[in-house]
Formats: sequence, C-alpha cells, structure tokens
Amino acid sequence: MERRSWAEPYKIKMVEPIRITTRAEREAAITEAGFNTFLLKSEDVYIDLLTDSGTSAMSDAQWGALMMGDESYAGSRSFYHLVDAVRDVYGYEELIPTHQGRGAEHILSQILIKPGDVIPGNMYFTTTRFHQEYAGGTFADVIIEEAHLPASTHPFKGNVDLEKLRALIDGPDRIPYLSLETNVNMAGGQPVSMQNLRETYELCRTHGILVMLDATRAVENAYFIQQREAGYETTSIAEILREICSYSDGATVSSKKDNLVNIGGFLALRDPDLARKARALLVAFEGLHTYGGMSGRDMEALATGIREMVATDDHVRARVGQVEYLGNRILKMGVPIVQPIGGHGVFIDAAMTLMHLDQELFPAQALAAAIYRDSGVRGMERGIVSAGRDPADGSNRRPQLELVRLTLPRRVYTQAHMDVVAESVGAVWEDRDSVRGLRFTYEPDELRFFQARFEEV
Repeated sequence: MERRSWAEPYKIKMVEPIRITTRAEREAAITEAGFNTFLLKSEDVYIDLLTDSGTSAMSDAQWGALMMGDESYAGSRSFYHLVDAVRDVYGYEELIPTHQGRGAEHILSQILIKPGDVIPGNMYFTTTRFHQEYAGGTFADVIIEEAHLPASTHPFKGNVDLEKLRALIDGPDRIPYLSLETNVNMAGGQPVSMQNLRETYELCRTHGILVMLDATRAVENAYFIQQREAGYETTSIAEILREICSYSDGATVSSKKDNLVNIGGFLALRDPDLARKARALLVAFEGLHTYGGMSGRDMEALATGIREMVATDDHVRARVGQVEYLGNRILKMGVPIVQPIGGHGVFIDAAMTLMHLDQELFPAQALAAAIYRDSGVRGMERGIVSAGRDPADGSNRRPQLELVRLTLPRRVYTQAHMDVVAESVGAVWEDRDSVRGLRFTYEPDELRFFQARFEEV
C-alpha cells in the first residue's frame, strides 16, 4: 500500500511576518555582507536556513514554563527541574549547565586535555576542534571513509573506523577521551549505528579511554537507528536515546537543537570527581553551578523541551521528514547532495555543482551567496572556509567535502517554504556556470567562517 500523506504534529498559534526582497535588494545586501551569509541582516532574509541552532519554535508548554522560572542566584528550583529531566531522558547523573554547547566544549577540554594530547573523533566540528586545540590537544579524524564521499549511501556514515582508532591507541600519544558526535554535522547530518557505538565504547573502556558524546542531535540519530538498524524497528526514540548515552562517560549538548530552546546547553557526566572539576571552571567562566550560563526561565523551558522531544516519536519523524522532503525535491532536479539525506539539513555538493571553480576559490561560499541572490534563502558554507588553516604551515585545510548546508529549524517552516527553497536551488543549478569564485578581503585568525569577508574574483 502506498504511504499516505502526513502532516506536522502541531498547529500554528502565532506567526512572525517575513519580507520578500527584490533581486536588487539582495545584490546590495550580499555585497555589503562581503559574500558571507553570516553577515547578512535577518531582515534581508526571506527563508532562513543558516542554522537550526536556537532558531526552532517553542511550544505553548515551553512558553508557559518560562513564567515559572526561579531566578534565585543559588539553588534555583529550575536547576533541579533540569537535573531531573537530564537524568530521566539522557541517563546522566551529573549536570553542569552552560550558556550553549561551546561552553560545555570549553570546560570539557580544559578539565581533560593536556598539551600534546591527541583527541580522536568521528569528523571534526569547528568549535569542538577549536577548544581541543586551545587546550593544547590535536584532533585526529577516525570516521569511516564513506563519510567523505557525498554520493555514498552507507546508512551510518558517522561510524567510527575501529581500525583507525586502534592504530591511534597503539601509538605513542596520550588519548584522554574519544569525541564521538551523534548525527555528524560536517558529514551531512549522518548517524552512528548502535552497534558501532557499543563496539567503540568497549574498545575505549578496555584501554582506559573515556568516551564523550556530542549528543546535540542524538534524537535525530536515534530516529535513524530506529529506521535503519535491525532490532530497533519497534523501539521508541526515548529508549534508543537512553541506550545511545549508555555507551558513553558523558556528553556535551547544545540545547539549541534537539532540546527545542533558543539558548542554553550543558555538560553531563557520570564521574562525580570530573563533575567537581567542571563546576569549578563553570563558576569562573559561566556562572554559579546551579545556573551556569542560563536564567531560571531558560532552564524551565529547557527542561520542558527535553521531555517534549521524546514524548512521542511523531515529533522527530516529522522533523526529519521535512528534511527528506526538501532533499528529495532537490535530488529530482539532478542537483548533487550528500546522501543519504541527513537529519537536520540538506547538504549540496558544491564541488560537483561548481566544477569550474578550484577549491581555493571557495565554491561552497560562492554557491551559498548565489542561492541567496536568487531567492533570499540563506544557507551556509561547510567546506574549505570552515576548515580553516593548518597551524603548522598556514595553508588552507582542504577537506574532501565542500558543501552548502541548508539547515531546517524545527517547527518553523511549512512544506510550501521548502518548495520555494528547492525551486531556488534548481534555478541556481541551471545557471551554475555563471557563479564566480571568491577571495578574502578580511580573514580572522580563528573560526574564520563566522566573520570573514570576500569579493568576487
């Protein structure tokens, strides 16, 4: 029987007007922004797919929870509500609240990494690697090779390559922990299988190496396990999430994604001694241990969002379903994208789209600007600009993946918005040979993709 149409498991109670701009207005805006979509003003953007970080819509229950926030400086009851939610849903006993995920990354790196350490991970993420390097460590990629191949349809491209990991373990360098990301962002939102999580955890435990998850998008990873891995077909998302976390010693979470809030995050741990070290730094860098980087109302909304995201499987099914809808529309036009379609966004293969541009001319950055010019749809670059420079010789790191990410906020846009996006991508694809390369006019030393400026070559 053919699958029937489905609809979002919510109804719209409030709307925010958005403005449709003219081509001339967009030409002026992208030039003023130095061809960097991060530097566009939101009022000049029609459909904003820059990121799903902090851009999702909160529920009526979350807005109600805001009014219940306890703003006591110490011992806020909202903090204890958050502790209970993390224990119940994720299974970690120790909670260190932070302003967002990178606050948790910073504290974790400072308490575990010593100069000269090597930190293996299943593909880098920009801020994660920065904090590891800032603490004196070196990131080592141990993801499977299929993750670097956009056209590969491997169902779990986020998996750790156990042979690569064993080679590092047998080497001379100290490994304080493995950084294991669920639903790997830079690979195109690609999941890790439960079998791989289990085997990776067992290998690391045998060698006394901690496993620290980036569980920011673990709910989406749980969905893919349910859909793709034998034995989990009838297991709930909530149960799968708990099992994912059981194969780890802690996790950093940017709550601005799965947890359905606009600000906040946390570091979760099992070891009370590590938690005490983390809380000491929390007080110095973020705030008291019972609020960290959040207000009481933020913590109440977050606690509600954590429970809401796994209350039924319908939420994540609709969330990933919208991503798949957009991805399939773009695929039908012949546009090359990362496959299988990821959990939080559609990743266009800019290297294959703009084959006339060398990678040093920043094809993904140029393609993101071209899509904005066409329709006012804002995506972002995930390629050579995001990868940064090699600290050893100053050359551009040249990743195999040169991508434009179209990231979908949760519960924000309709399928009609997705149709507009797909049609814009198709129009740029048809006229792709006219897209020109870029060069820097301003290049920051760190995390350059946020603030760099370019001009057309």
